[in-house]
Amino acid sequence: MKKTASLFLALFLLLSAAALPASAEEAGWDFSEEYPDAAPTGVTINVYNWGEYIANGTEGSLDVNAEFTRRTGIEVNYTTFDSNESLYSKLAGGGANYDVIIPSDYMVSKMIAENMLAELDFSNIPNFEYVDEQFRNPDYDPGSAHSVPYTWGTVGLFYNTDYITEPVTSWSILWDEQYSGKILMFDNPRDAFAIAQARLGFSLNTTDESEWEQAAMLLKEQKPFVQAYVMDQIFDKMESGEAWLAPYYSGDAGVLVENNDNIEFVVPEEGTNYFVDAMCIPINAEHKAEAEQYINFMCDPEIAGANMDYVGYATPESAAKAYLSPEAVENPIYYPDDTVLANTEVFVNLPAETSALLDTLWAEVKMGGPGDSLVLVAIILVFLAAYIAIIVWKRLKRRREMG
Repeated sequence: MKKTASLFLALFLLLSAAALPASAEEAGWDFSEEYPDAAPTGVTINVYNWGEYIANGTEGSLDVNAEFTRRTGIEVNYTTFDSNESLYSKLAGGGANYDVIIPSDYMVSKMIAENMLAELDFSNIPNFEYVDEQFRNPDYDPGSAHSVPYTWGTVGLFYNTDYITEPVTSWSILWDEQYSGKILMFDNPRDAFAIAQARLGFSLNTTDESEWEQAAMLLKEQKPFVQAYVMDQIFDKMESGEAWLAPYYSGDAGVLVENNDNIEFVVPEEGTNYFVDAMCIPINAEHKAEAEQYINFMCDPEIAGANMDYVGYATPESAAKAYLSPEAVENPIYYPDDTVLANTEVFVNLPAETSALLDTLWAEVKMGGPGDSLVLVAIILVFLAAYIAIIVWKRLKRRREMG
């Protein structure tokens, strides 16, 4: 989930730089008179977010982290990840120390269950009042005790109209042999399986083993047609025409569609995933109060508006929409209508046995077909046995020669 500036957009901005704001101040994001510079506190918070998922001062945007530091005197060490699974692995491994993280809904639920997230002190987050009621008390975090929503969106399908002239309404086009070699798929299991599950009419949160296996079989059938399993590379491949079809997240879709007349985005009729990314504090955070101060700052409607103006995702704060362009607020890619939203499902944390099954099935999909994981294990065992036999034979031969 990220906002990726296209090569085309970069060229456009370069050629038309004189017509664009040269700075955040010229774009209207100057808060220096309202909020004076704060003295340094000597505290640095570590923030871990998705790549290109915050306004950083480029393209006339507000540098959100720099503005936080200017107002509070708290420095921000900002690093990024590319999937919920990589975020989880880093924190579960115990080698990382972060103060603010921004996982997706189902990962929030998983981390709560594993006691990896701290309960928030909302007396330090008064701007939570601006979060819309529909985003409070979510299923993945009852009572909003551990998280504050950052953005939300849906998953849909990119397609290149230069090569695909038929109406695109269904996920099934990702299995169409005539587009073999031009199809991209998510390189993470939850999103990839969700597409197959939606096509089969299954819940995205099913615990039925047979339904997961049927979805895996469908993904294995698709594999010969898939050019690559990727994440952020989707943008370059779609813009260059190297790929013609790809699923991705709505916030990024708006940017890509806006800057490429030959690329469209649709939410397929079978339904899709509706996601919320949320700000959380790890249980072992060293600077919890400062982290809550950061979350509160991010919930300021003007900051949230400035941030989403650059990032392109939907804000969970109606008050922040006042700082967005009418075109963005009225864009159905960012803010789909109730008919689309009624046909979506939010991921929840899966039981341990279902998660283990998903990991196994995903490994099989990536290796090419049913039972391939067993084949690989067998091959490894054969080579290991051969290696041991060679070592034993050499030792026996050496003993005979010495004797």
